[in-house]
Amino acid sequence: MSKIKAKFAELEAKNQKALISYIMAGFPNEKATISTVRGLVKGGVDIIELGFPFSDPLADGPVIQNASTISLEKGTRISKFFSLVKKIRKETDTPLVLMTYTNILYHMGYSKFILEAKKAGIDGFILPDMSIEESKEYLQAAKNNADTIFLISPNTSKVRIQKIAKTSTGFLYLVAVFGTTGIKTGIKNYTLKAIKDVKKQTKDKVPIGVGFGVSTPEDVKKYIKAGADAVIVGSAYLKLIEKTPHNKLESKIASFTKSLKKQTIF
Repeated sequence: MSKIKAKFAELEAKNQKALISYIMAGFPNEKATISTVRGLVKGGVDIIELGFPFSDPLADGPVIQNASTISLEKGTRISKFFSLVKKIRKETDTPLVLMTYTNILYHMGYSKFILEAKKAGIDGFILPDMSIEESKEYLQAAKNNADTIFLISPNTSKVRIQKIAKTSTGFLYLVAVFGTTGIKTGIKNYTLKAIKDVKKQTKDKVPIGVGFGVSTPEDVKKYIKAGADAVIVGSAYLKLIEKTPHNKLESKIASFTKSLKKQTIF
């Protein structure tokens, strides 16, 4: 059983849902990333999603795009990222998911990249621009090494959801809003309906995680109440990191994480 699947099983036994927190590796620097991870762990995060910066992040809104640009400017590269993951792994056993774009893996070669990432401590991958039609080589490389987490949206057809749900391991990522990450338009009824419909369709064979535009404990509570197995919070963390002095970062992140995690416990 993968580390991510084991985490969901552990939470189910405790009557809890998962809090997944996204941060950009190397934003605004490596020291801040380590402090943020410590705060997340203290706050009770269940899974940490680590973003690796990409020059053309199509799925990301301005907050994550800005963090990506700064991380790249500060010199975040693959070797540096893997080194950072190894440092994080020495401090926590929390499952780590890498969120980046297909070209990053393709450039190195899927097998080589995934094996290096696994060796460093990565447990799963989210590639927003990876379609299931083009995923054969990627899936083969990831098999028995890491979970492959695919995205669906509220307007994804039932037939396509079936295909993606069969391919996605770890969890299935439901994009809450039409648009990019960080877009705050309030919780939409179409999203709440999509959660219920997807849960019914997948028959609990894979956990459903909801992300994009989630920023408050109230958001988390509503999505969990609608049936989500996990809630992903990203841009809200990056905004907090940006405005918090480094000496207060760990405690601020821990406090915010606790307020979110509280809403996933029954």
